Amino acid sequence: MGVKLDELFMVVVTTVAVFCVPALGNNSRVPGAGKYEPTWESLKRYKAPEWYKDAKFGIFIHWGVYAVPAKGSEWYPRSMYRKKEATYHHHRSVWGDQSKFGYKDFIPMFKAERWDPNDWAELFTKAGAKFIVPVAEHHDGFAMYDSTHTKFNSVRMGPKRDVLGELAAVVRAAGMKLGASSHYAFNWEYYKHSPEFDTSDPAYVGLYGRQNAGKPADRQFMEHWYARTMEIVDKYRPDILYFDFGFNKPEFEPYRRRIAADYYNHAASWGKEVVLNYKQKAFPDGAAVLDLERERLDRIRAMVWQTDTMVTRRSWGYIGDDDFKSADQLVDELVDIVSKNGVLLLNVGPRADGTIPRKARDILLEIGRWLDVNGEAIYKTRPWHTFGEGPNLVCRRERRSRPYVPFTAEDIRFTTKPDSIYAICLDWPGKELKIKSLSSRTFLSAEGISDIQLLGAAGKLKWSQDGDALKLELPPEKPCDYAFVFKIVLNDDLFGRIQ
Repeated sequence: MGVKLDELFMVVVTTVAVFCVPALGNNSRVPGAGKYEPTWESLKRYKAPEWYKDAKFGIFIHWGVYAVPAKGSEWYPRSMYRKKEATYHHHRSVWGDQSKFGYKDFIPMFKAERWDPNDWAELFTKAGAKFIVPVAEHHDGFAMYDSTHTKFNSVRMGPKRDVLGELAAVVRAAGMKLGASSHYAFNWEYYKHSPEFDTSDPAYVGLYGRQNAGKPADRQFMEHWYARTMEIVDKYRPDILYFDFGFNKPEFEPYRRRIAADYYNHAASWGKEVVLNYKQKAFPDGAAVLDLERERLDRIRAMVWQTDTMVTRRSWGYIGDDDFKSADQLVDELVDIVSKNGVLLLNVGPRADGTIPRKARDILLEIGRWLDVNGEAIYKTRPWHTFGEGPNLVCRRERRSRPYVPFTAEDIRFTTKPDSIYAICLDWPGKELKIKSLSSRTFLSAEGISDIQLLGAAGKLKWSQDGDALKLELPPEKPCDYAFVFKIVLNDDLFGRIQ
């Protein structure tokens, strides 16, 4: 009887998803319909909001049922059903046969018994973040919000709390923007369906999805995806809607146009300016905000863009043996990204009980302390005519097998405000700093400089300028531990001529 009831539930859910979704060509049925039509020409009129360009730094949160096994990565749900992967054998040895103990059986163990959203909000505020983007639903199919389209959600199961809703309340109360990330499109091909696994049991199709035989996502699934996504939009009114890969497949093309138009039009009806993040080539330039996963540009991009990366090296979600980056490395990456008109979305992975690992907390607090001293060179800044100088100008995509190459004292990045240029040196140069981009042979002469300050240090700096460089004499004590900011204050009306 239990199987039949669950099958009935999925029939109802699918029916709602299919018949409640507006026809792709009819915009009049969408609440908030207005400025945008679901065409690329219309969507290219989108402009990223100034608040996002000013924010520069946000926190990504990968938290879900996958934090219970805490092994390998947040892709445990997929790997545990693939016989050639180490996770498959680990699962059998620790948890049992996948036909008897499947991913669904971790859900009751995902209790979030120590989760305090106020503690998270306080930590992220101290870290200097201006927006928070929790994963609303990952590829695994478990919704971390109050969903009417699947019973596999955090209100009916596991924590039995509306995770996204509770976070929205405390994050906004703390003055930060609230985003939501959807990775559900890849659920279509995420799990391996086999008679020997519980993934083929019709009782759990709401989590594991339907068998697809390697075919592209069908209309039923895409409309279900659309309905789930629009429920997030309607219920939580996110300031940022982030999409992972999956919905960049060709079959999703009309739905990408539709979701963007509907989200932008809904936001207009709320009186909000919002951001939609996409990966790869899911959207044409200008229709939304490009996101690069664990990658940085080697140039200034005219349109604002984003990098998402993590405080760790192995997993986005919590695992017990992860390797953590240093705050020094992450601050340097933040500076490099901002100098190129980018924004950093930095991920943490909480434990299943809702606590954030101590190492992750310490890293975030270190970043916050650096921003307390040097934040004026980051927040509300814009790029200069060149992003920087030094030996490390070309950025490569992060890979676990590729060692991190630290920046040097010759690596300098620039940001600007209406009355100042900020030269950010990514390592301590010693007694003297030479900035070649500000030599007398450039268009900035000594007469155009009113003052030069080292943020966090008392007193004025001695400096001179010649045909090779702007030369600064430095104090014996460092004002912070890394990424040292030199504020070059300009004389009146100079900025407009050098921007």
